[in-house]
Amino acid sequence: MNKMKLSLVMLLAFSLLLAACGGKSEEGQGGSSDGASGDVKTVKIFQFKTEIVDGLNELKVEFEKEYPNIKLDIQTVGGGADYGAALKTKFASNDAPDIFSNGGDAEMEMWIDRLEDLSDQPWVNDLVDMAKEPMTKDGKVYGMPMNLEGWGYIYNKDLFEQAGITELPKTYTQLADAAQKLEAAGITPFANAYQEWWLIGNQGINPAFAQQDDPNAFIQGLNDGTQKFVGNGKFEEWTKLMQLTLDHGNKNPLTTDYNTAISLLATGKAAMMQNGNWAQTEIDAINPDLNLGYLPMPLGDNAEQNDKLNVGVPANLVINKDSASKEEAKIFLNWFVTSDIGKEYIVKKFKFIPALKTIEATPEDMGDLGSAVWEYVQAGKVLPRQSAKFPDGAAQEFSGAMQAFFAGKSDTNKMLEDMQTSWDSLSK
Repeated sequence: MNKMKLSLVMLLAFSLLLAACGGKSEEGQGGSSDGASGDVKTVKIFQFKTEIVDGLNELKVEFEKEYPNIKLDIQTVGGGADYGAALKTKFASNDAPDIFSNGGDAEMEMWIDRLEDLSDQPWVNDLVDMAKEPMTKDGKVYGMPMNLEGWGYIYNKDLFEQAGITELPKTYTQLADAAQKLEAAGITPFANAYQEWWLIGNQGINPAFAQQDDPNAFIQGLNDGTQKFVGNGKFEEWTKLMQLTLDHGNKNPLTTDYNTAISLLATGKAAMMQNGNWAQTEIDAINPDLNLGYLPMPLGDNAEQNDKLNVGVPANLVINKDSASKEEAKIFLNWFVTSDIGKEYIVKKFKFIPALKTIEATPEDMGDLGSAVWEYVQAGKVLPRQSAKFPDGAAQEFSGAMQAFFAGKSDTNKMLEDMQTSWDSLSK
């Protein structure tokens, strides 16, 4: 009986030894985060920056070489498509991504129950302050800012010189004078891609919000009914600016899309275009030799107040806290901003203005547009991005009201009334 017990004990010990050998952890080898050799996990990434799709797919290959046990599934919905609606559909259909884009502020609040706290990640302490704010709540950081972006009126310096414009316009009156000089020289002043809802309802409207005495208080006033668009001085000046671009722009702006406007500027058929430094790569693909700069979007004739560029974080990468691959997602995000090839792509391929202090970018890396934006940032001449504070869907509604105005179907007062109706409905 004792021999039988001894044999059973020895058999059990031998079985445990075999199990231990067969399940030996290989954590850290080949990027497997759960220690199981050959166990491959997929990280689904859903983002909206269409201009970096090719570069992201190239980075995917490089990442998977270093981490063969982590596969990236990158999907992009952007441009004229409604990314927010597409993201909601993903979650509703049980196809939630592991990493997705978030604009911060109100959009962060809307998705906060889905977001992983990333405060303990190694890159957090390296964030530029203004890039950190939109994704911070109660001292916790919930997203990685992809970059800083600026937008205003991109202008062709050579065409300005050709038209005899020696002083860069910083006021509405100066911009109107410049437009007249360009037309006198046979040059179309503005390339208007007013088919694009995001270009007008998200970005073009920014100065009217950002130049308020207290933008946050103004937005809160819109929410509680103590502020209105109609009768607001900044919005009245903004409608004049929109009319100016319409009067001195390309034909058929409502059927002109982003790429067509880029082409008009890049081929020298138009001197200015409302757009951001993200357009550098597309412009370079048509004409890499253009001499470009930035002008503010002036409201009224106060030069000091107007000499500022719209700057903000366009997108933050966040992690779905319910993801089964969230640890692998964290590995990718950290690799993206700390690996040599990730940092190289951020500044050289994407032409991004880095949101992390540890990523260096030269003027040659960022191009004319990124360098110009960075000069405004360093000088403190910035109008912070406000659209992330809008009620969900407001930017699309604003663009509809603006497009009706551009089409001559409403006047300035009706446009502002329509915007007010939209805000009141969506903020409830």
